[in-house]
Amino acid sequence: MLLDKNWMDLWQKQNQLAKVLETNRVTERFGLVLSGQEAEMIVEERANALRTQRRVEFGAGIIPEIIYEFCDSDFIDQSNYAATLIRLQEIFYLYKNEMEDEISDEKLLHFMKEQFEEICFGDLDYLEGTCLNIFAQAVRAGYDGYRASKGYGEYGKFDEVKRWDHELYLETLRELCWR
Repeated sequence: MLLDKNWMDLWQKQNQLAKVLETNRVTERFGLVLSGQEAEMIVEERANALRTQRRVEFGAGIIPEIIYEFCDSDFIDQSNYAATLIRLQEIFYLYKNEMEDEISDEKLLHFMKEQFEEICFGDLDYLEGTCLNIFAQAVRAGYDGYRASKGYGEYGKFDEVKRWDHELYLETLRELCWR
């Protein structure tokens, strides 16, 4: 029986590696390519993240979807690519639990990407500790407006921080220049 389990684990890991490496065909146009070693590290970290969050997942998991969602990010380059994917994967599983699986994978990924680009400017700590934390609280409290928006444009409804206002900046600049 142990031999059967080891064979199945090895087969599943090889399948996951193949799916992760397959994403290189799309991501290479953005200057992002995972090596075999990096893909193996991501798959191993997936197993750790699932254990930590006490989740079970079949198939290649969420990492191919994370890769496709984030590959065009302004804040990911080849030097931080694998590490960022590992961290995004951990954050994803954490917040699937925090939102009690109320939100679909697709909507959560859209929300994560939008905040990563527009609010966090690539700061994974801010994404995890602020943006997703605030949104998860709203989802647990019963908010479901994200269903119609597919996760886009949701954070502004809950954000407590005054953000950059381009028009206000230009108005202030004009006032300062005309003095």
